[in-house]
Amino acid sequence: MKLAKSLFLGSVAGLAAVAGAQAADLPAKKAAAVEYVRVCSTYGAGFFYIPGTETCLRVGGRVRAEYQYLEANDREDDSIGFRARGRIQLDARTATAYGLLRTFVRFDVTHNTGVYGGDTAIVDQAFVQFGGLTAGRTVSFFDNSDLPTGHFGTLRFSDAPTVNALAYTFSFGNGFSATLALEEGRFAPAADGVIINGPLVAGVDISAGQRAPDLVANLKYAGTWGSFQVSGAAHQIRSNVLTAAYGPILEGTIPDTEYGYAVTAQGSINLPMLAAGDALWLAATYANGALAYLGAGSNITVSNVTGRVVDAYIGLDGDIETGEGWSIAGGLRHYWTPTIRQNVFGSYARIEYGNQVQALTGFDFDFNEWRLGTNVIWSPVAGLDIGVEVLYANVDTNNPQFVDGRLRDSGDSWEGRLRVQRDF
Repeated sequence: MKLAKSLFLGSVAGLAAVAGAQAADLPAKKAAAVEYVRVCSTYGAGFFYIPGTETCLRVGGRVRAEYQYLEANDREDDSIGFRARGRIQLDARTATAYGLLRTFVRFDVTHNTGVYGGDTAIVDQAFVQFGGLTAGRTVSFFDNSDLPTGHFGTLRFSDAPTVNALAYTFSFGNGFSATLALEEGRFAPAADGVIINGPLVAGVDISAGQRAPDLVANLKYAGTWGSFQVSGAAHQIRSNVLTAAYGPILEGTIPDTEYGYAVTAQGSINLPMLAAGDALWLAATYANGALAYLGAGSNITVSNVTGRVVDAYIGLDGDIETGEGWSIAGGLRHYWTPTIRQNVFGSYARIEYGNQVQALTGFDFDFNEWRLGTNVIWSPVAGLDIGVEVLYANVDTNNPQFVDGRLRDSGDSWEGRLRVQRDF
């Protein structure tokens, strides 16, 4: 028995030794390398390197819930509204030998009820930047996008709308830059001077197809104390009416094309001597034949009293006559505590058409509008805003209108908003 047991154990040990030797001869299989996501601190918080590349990416977005009350004019009008908006945005940046290569895209999807109107789903921004070149949909270069405005409702000025553009920015250093851009046109409908249903200077849009984009140029400074920008825009107006519709004008004498323009100065000043984060801002604009640059791309109606907004109309002499106007808007942001801030803001706008309109209609269609409001916002944690706002609006026209069975030349209204918003 002892001899058999010894032989068995020896055989097992021999087999184990042979198996071990054969295993040592096999090639070792290495585990796949794991590439961890790396933080990219070059462009600020939230960026990380896309694995396998030198491109830094930031994923962000927003959720906004808003509730509005607006004074109703008639029983059938809504006086409340609900809004829910979702935003997703991607910001990808790569350093190249030619400068920064950046791609940015932002999607907004909104569900509205009541006074807010219908639902929307838009590409709010989508652009490529390569060195000084910007191509795609971005904030208009007519506007200073660094203004610390802080309002929820509408103010009457060019409030940094997004447009399709092709632009080049020259950076001079020390905060100075200049931009030249071709942008999609901003329009207030051009209208004829035919009297329709009595005192109506413009009821028919007679704009022809556009042959040229708006040309925008700016000069900007941005520094630790704030920012300042001056801008100008040239805007083409083309008439689709080339024959006289009235008066002793010879056929074919109405001009085909006219040009409008707008200029603005917009700036802000930081006021840390009051409190950290405090700032004052101001925007002043003049427009002639390009009234959408006043933030007035359509008629302005307050409490059913309407101020008509058109870039141009055909006068009695057959020429294309332009409307003109100006606006001024501004505000102050103050932090009462590090988490509670208040904005006070307002705007005033005046639009005029001259004597040609009175000669055509016998009425004066000039008008002005002013708005004044304030809000208080609580930010208990970073990225979360809970705010309430109240805004008063008034429009005063030189053309009395029948509203609710009586003649009125002015209208005013109050509106209030509650907003809960999270940015990430």
